[in-house]
Amino acid sequence: MRIRAKRLHILLLRSFAGPFALTFLIVIFIMVMQFLFKYINDLIGKGLEFPVVSEFVLYLTASMVPMALPLAILMAALMTFGNLGEYYELTAMKSSGVSLVRIMLPLIIVAVFLSIGAFLFSNYMLPVANLKMRSLLYDIQRKRPAFNIVEGIFYNGIEGYSMRIDSKDPNTNMLYGIRIYDHTERKGNTLVTVADSGYMQVSADDQYLIFTLYSGRSYNEIETDRKNKQNFTYPHRRDLFQEQTILIEMTGFGLDRTDESLFKSNYSMMSLNMLGHYEDSFRTELNKIYRNVNDALSERTYYNYRRAGPRPIRDTLHKEKEGCVLYRLNLDSLYNELEDRYKVQTIDQALVQARASLNHISTSRTNSEAKVTRLRRYQIEIQRKFTLSFACLIFFFIGAPLGAIIRKGGLGMPTVISVLFFLAWYVLSMSGEQLARDSSLSPVFGMWLSSAILLPIGIWLTYKSMTDSPLMNMETYLLLFRRIRRRIRYIRIKFGIRT
Repeated sequence: MRIRAKRLHILLLRSFAGPFALTFLIVIFIMVMQFLFKYINDLIGKGLEFPVVSEFVLYLTASMVPMALPLAILMAALMTFGNLGEYYELTAMKSSGVSLVRIMLPLIIVAVFLSIGAFLFSNYMLPVANLKMRSLLYDIQRKRPAFNIVEGIFYNGIEGYSMRIDSKDPNTNMLYGIRIYDHTERKGNTLVTVADSGYMQVSADDQYLIFTLYSGRSYNEIETDRKNKQNFTYPHRRDLFQEQTILIEMTGFGLDRTDESLFKSNYSMMSLNMLGHYEDSFRTELNKIYRNVNDALSERTYYNYRRAGPRPIRDTLHKEKEGCVLYRLNLDSLYNELEDRYKVQTIDQALVQARASLNHISTSRTNSEAKVTRLRRYQIEIQRKFTLSFACLIFFFIGAPLGAIIRKGGLGMPTVISVLFFLAWYVLSMSGEQLARDSSLSPVFGMWLSSAILLPIGIWLTYKSMTDSPLMNMETYLLLFRRIRRRIRYIRIKFGIRT
């Protein structure tokens, strides 16, 4: 019996491993392509070397793993049990006395290990991948496009220079009608070089643009003292040359790597320990703001009494309590006992104090809202590390019983159903996350909203598959529809209802 169970487990593991690897690679590829299409304008035309592109794609692929893993598990479970049901292997296992839960047991263990692995990856590997991917993307976005000068159009891609060519020979790479305007002094077109023809090449280290010009001339406007308006002149120098070499520094065209420490404070690049540290820091700062507001309003506003003229007779009630004397103040009586000139002064002081309190409250509210927004980001990221790993289990308990019910393998029907469930989960996750960001829900409820909705569906599907429910059998729904029609017809005949 143990040998049969062992063979059964090996069969299931082999049946699951192939579809899982295939679907995981497909999902990763689709997500990476979606990201690349989103930032295609920042990537093309930059002259990036293959090692840089490979490094970026590697980090991008690693950052997509936690999101792709649940969908891959869902599709693989659907395909595995759909194939078993389509070829009656699942029926043979059940007829031999093996329950569906016992059949699913080895894959449940695999799903648990995948969930644990997804959590560990999200906590330790994902922050590093996000950090390196985002920093490299930032460097690529800052890199200027590869140098490419077009005929008849001024090229201003090099800082401090503007250049134009009339035509270009594609066979010899000879340029004709070259004009170079030097704006490095930021004084306008004071230095202009014109040549009939020439060659252009980039240095081996990609740091300089080398122009070899033939049969040209240079115009240089000489700066003079323009305060003397009587003897004001416009002197300039003109140089003729048969051959001249111009060296232009290509600043901004190389890929300058930014210090990664500049991005480490981002919430998506932290582990649980770092996120917990920042969460505690923001909670402490918020409590400090709330205490300052409370102290400012209670001590300096409500209980700060300043004399405005002679102190009136107060209606007091003395009570000894724990060594303190409590006073009951009648504000109307206090105000009426003041002289008229002190009443105006008291009102002015009250207005000034009220405006100061209002400004303090507005400033504190702005600061607290900004800190609450950042606090929610860290709290959401903490919950995300758990929800993404738990989604692997939920999707397995949706995919496995659903595949056993529909009994259809391949990539067609399982892919459609998997995408629909994944879209529902993704929409619910984004909705809950947005509610958590807006503080309409707590981060715990917001991030676990999708799991709380899909988990009962997985349990219900597992129960239906264990009881061999004809959930996806169209004949069952046709019979139900016919019964409803007969019932309606019987009620009409009984009560004489005519249509």
